[in-house]
Amino acid sequence: MEYALAAGAPGGITDPAYLSDLAAFAEWYRQQPETIHVNAISDTFRRLNMSMHGDNPAEYRLPATGELAAQLLLLYELSLPFGLDLNNQIDVDKSATRMTVATQTLSSNEVIALDRRALRWLADNAPNITGVESAGGTLMFAHFGRRNIVAMLLGTTIALVGISLVLILALRSLRLGIASLVPNLVPGALGFGIWGWAVGEVGVSLSMVTAMTLGIVVDDTVHFLSKYRRARHELGHASPDAVRVAFRTVGRALVTTSLVLVAGFVVVSFSSFELNASMGRLTALVIALALLADFFLLPPLLMKIDADPGPGAHKRLPR
Repeated sequence: MEYALAAGAPGGITDPAYLSDLAAFAEWYRQQPETIHVNAISDTFRRLNMSMHGDNPAEYRLPATGELAAQLLLLYELSLPFGLDLNNQIDVDKSATRMTVATQTLSSNEVIALDRRALRWLADNAPNITGVESAGGTLMFAHFGRRNIVAMLLGTTIALVGISLVLILALRSLRLGIASLVPNLVPGALGFGIWGWAVGEVGVSLSMVTAMTLGIVVDDTVHFLSKYRRARHELGHASPDAVRVAFRTVGRALVTTSLVLVAGFVVVSFSSFELNASMGRLTALVIALALLADFFLLPPLLMKIDADPGPGAHKRLPR
């Protein structure tokens, strides 16, 4: 994680007040349990000051005046080997410095939370640091991953609701369309719930699982509902008998295709590449849950919401 810390004026990084705030910020970061290493120019000033005093450990401190800090910085720049400079740590007019923080492996939420804590500490405790910008690959991918995961899950949920609306029109039944929402939404929700309980972390690759399995989940539901509706309205069966007809006509096909897909993704779960392995495990879990939802949740739901009005009803129900 990288921080660009501005002093507010050209040459301002040699101001003792600025260096004091920078050193305090670096020390605050070192005290955080997530931190491994912190690199700040304030540590360089301390080492320079100690070196100019005969390597006396008691002089490992920041320069007392801005003039001394500027002289130490100039001396350090002149002593660097040919081709090297400090442009990777300070800008050209010496109005801002760069601080680099190495952390442990953190989730996207933990990275973002750590950065917010750091910015809040600067706002409350570093009045001489006039401008702050946080960046770095870790922070960038944390925001990217979080936004991608939220957008993917939200988009998939909206897509499932849209598919159910299409099913309402295709099946010409509001009750069947609403019923299709349950087996379409439950597998993904249960899959991520089990994954959150067992693993506790969802990455970018896992956020795509719902989109990958969307067609399979919906396809199973459509097959079952279409055969159920045909038995109900064209063959005139009661709701329990229509469920039995759907099981006899598409049950074996749904089991076969689901088992083949689960077996294929179980093979992927043995990959040495963790992103592929996690994706394979969660995809196999969601497909298996989709089959269970269509076999054990959808039939009783259909018999409940699409039951015959009473004993005196006609065998063949109107469309």
